[in-house]
Amino acid sequence: MSCLASCCAASTCGLCSSVASGISKKSARIAYCGLFGVSLIVSWILREVAAPLLKKLPWIGSSHEQSKEWYQIQAVLRVSLGNCLFFAIFALIMIGVKDQNDRRDSWHHGGWMAKIVIWVLLVILMFFLPDVIISIYGVVSKFGAGLFLLVQVIILLDFTHTWNDTWVEKDEQKWYIALLAVSAGCYIAAFTFSGILFIWFNPSGHDCGLNVFFIVMTMIIAFALAIIALHPTVNGSLLPASVVSVYCAYTCYTGLSSEPRDYVCNGLHNKSSAVSTSTLVLGMLTTVLSVVYSALRAGSSKTFLSPPSSPKSAGKQPLLKEEELEEGQGEKEKEARPVSYSYSFYHLIFALASMYSAMLLSGWTSSSESSDLIDVGWTSVWVRICTEWVTAGLYVWSLVAPLIFPDREFI
Repeated sequence: MSCLASCCAASTCGLCSSVASGISKKSARIAYCGLFGVSLIVSWILREVAAPLLKKLPWIGSSHEQSKEWYQIQAVLRVSLGNCLFFAIFALIMIGVKDQNDRRDSWHHGGWMAKIVIWVLLVILMFFLPDVIISIYGVVSKFGAGLFLLVQVIILLDFTHTWNDTWVEKDEQKWYIALLAVSAGCYIAAFTFSGILFIWFNPSGHDCGLNVFFIVMTMIIAFALAIIALHPTVNGSLLPASVVSVYCAYTCYTGLSSEPRDYVCNGLHNKSSAVSTSTLVLGMLTTVLSVVYSALRAGSSKTFLSPPSSPKSAGKQPLLKEEELEEGQGEKEKEARPVSYSYSFYHLIFALASMYSAMLLSGWTSSSESSDLIDVGWTSVWVRICTEWVTAGLYVWSLVAPLIFPDREFI
């Protein structure tokens, strides 16, 4: 295992250092996204090839004979733990950074060769830990992954409201027409997709009341969101409601497609491998998009990533602009410039994303299904369905909260 880890480290370290160093000159946030992307690739590769090697390590699975799926989960969790620790350590180090004269600001932006070495060492070290520590991390990761799904929902709501406000501020008829067209298209897609779910997950001749309940609830949610958003007493709009409705329909699909392959109401059971692969790709894509979007939106003081002490003027800075400190500039910079986002919370998002990616690759640490299937099992089903309901609930809350608490500012 150590030989395999060394080979992976040797083949990726040089590439990662050069790429991350080049990107960090433009934006450290993008460089961290790149490092996180590498961790996903390493997790996926080791999940496929590391099981036979892990069986040879006496301190892994030594208590009793384990299945191939169990070793695959171990490989994913150990890479995830190393990656999570890396970002969690930086989250702790960056607590309280408020201006760029703080020495830790340069730690956040620079030293990429050292960071990559630390990351590689942490990942390798995780393969020498006993099973009990990894088991504890697997349990903790379920809660961390749930928090990341909540972050995804907040990012989605931030994106939809920003999109709507951007087009409305143009105050031109063509943009209002575009808003109406996109909203109508999203609602047509949401209800059409929900109808298709009836065909896929409610086969004739079987009692599939649970699946019908999930699908009907998705359609009711879409209709209710439109009614609430258009109500004259709330400051709502049809575009965010329609986008959230499409996301709810997609989340319902991922939940139903995660049902065990031997469940009679899963009409896609004969295509389990293809569905599992598509679920993984879409899940990883949404994860990467979430962390990238949070990275790019972190420059705005109107986002949850901004520190409370940041001035509102910081939100007017370009999203991709980083105040990079180069040699010789530190002495010339006498006036303290406030940071435009919370470094600590930014790294915390990556730590939670590491837990979520581990749950996605390991089927929420369930080894009861075939090793060819990813994110399959009743745990995955209920996590997805609950995420759909929480998404709808948070969107409704974003509309009614200003009415309930008129003295507070909601942005």
